[in-house]
Amino acid sequence: MADVGVRPARRADAGAVADIQVRAWRQGYRDLLPADVLAGVTGPDARETWRGRWLESITAPPSARHRVLAAVSSDLVVGFTAHGPAEDADHDPATTSEVLTLLVDPMHTRAGHGSRLLAACVDLLREDGVETLVTWVFEADEVTRAFLGSAGWAPDGTARTLAMGDPVRQIRLHTDITPPP
Repeated sequence: MADVGVRPARRADAGAVADIQVRAWRQGYRDLLPADVLAGVTGPDARETWRGRWLESITAPPSARHRVLAAVSSDLVVGFTAHGPAEDADHDPATTSEVLTLLVDPMHTRAGHGSRLLAACVDLLREDGVETLVTWVFEADEVTRAFLGSAGWAPDGTARTLAMGDPVRQIRLHTDITPPP
């Protein structure tokens, strides 16, 4: 079995993270987003923009509670997650964090990397005193909703519509991460 794990993302990972994001979005969002929007956020120019943004997120996060984690398999970055304090007005950022993204390279799915990323995120956030996690997902993204649902996440009744040429609806999921007694 390959050597697998999760570690803090490093400066040198920014390109791999951007590539994973583009590949995962192209595959996972092809039926969820308007084609022109998807092409714009996954095209050749977008990859460099994402690499720069991920490099900044990794090397100069806005706070100590903003983190990017990398899933690795035999030293190859195969997935990543980013989290930070919740920004929605109905949550206390001291006790609620948001999973901003969690993506696994389409060539490495179904190997436990997403679960390892989620578990590492929860472990770090519990150390920070976080009790609740939230995330936004496309309402029609059955794959992500099923994955998170199997880990105890559920809709909290909050939704938003993104203007992307066509309206695209997202729902907010949440889960309690307080340690068991």
